[in-house]
Amino acid sequence: MDVQMEIFWLGHASFKIKMFSGRIIFLDPYNIKKGEEKADIIVSSHSHSDHFSKADIKKIWKDDTILLGPVSIADSLIKFDGQALEIGEEFAYKDFTIELFPAYTIKKGTHPKSNNWVGTIIESAGKSVYHAGDTERIPEMKELASRKITVALLPCGGTYTMDFEEATDAALDIQPEIVVPMHNWEKDLNPFRELMAKKDSKIKVEILTEKSLKI
Repeated sequence: MDVQMEIFWLGHASFKIKMFSGRIIFLDPYNIKKGEEKADIIVSSHSHSDHFSKADIKKIWKDDTILLGPVSIADSLIKFDGQALEIGEEFAYKDFTIELFPAYTIKKGTHPKSNNWVGTIIESAGKSVYHAGDTERIPEMKELASRKITVALLPCGGTYTMDFEEATDAALDIQPEIVVPMHNWEKDLNPFRELMAKKDSKIKVEILTEKSLKI
């Protein structure tokens, strides 16, 4: 099967996605190391400093970089001449599309639904990556099962978002081919893998601490 994307976990909720075409997307860049590649597209899911970091955006910025985010953080995007999207709105860019998806917490008050913060779905040539943002398990995730998500990047740290139990239940709703746990506060992720295997062994878990994932 042709490879369309290569996914790199940069720590916390930060990812770099290299498209087969060579274009580079960063999701929630944070604690970016010196010398990192420059971005064609940057998507920030919400305004918390570990997801919208001006200093880290500047590290990967070039003259034609495009910054995307939800309308709810439009004031922050203005500083980078960024483009604000509505939830559900699709941004088409040559060989891929980017769509914003709801992300919020229900039991915790950390990310209320009323803030209209988001996750991100990237699609290219039949492959898709869903970055859930800072969220708990929400009803909208069940809608993703019909979209045949290739990789779901799910927070699982439990402090402000889902824990292992809830994140693996969310994976059951989404039914991706692969789950990548993130936003885990440096917890051992092997128990996450074991728990997912017990609940649905067809959903593969990839832990991207020292490797990339090609899809």
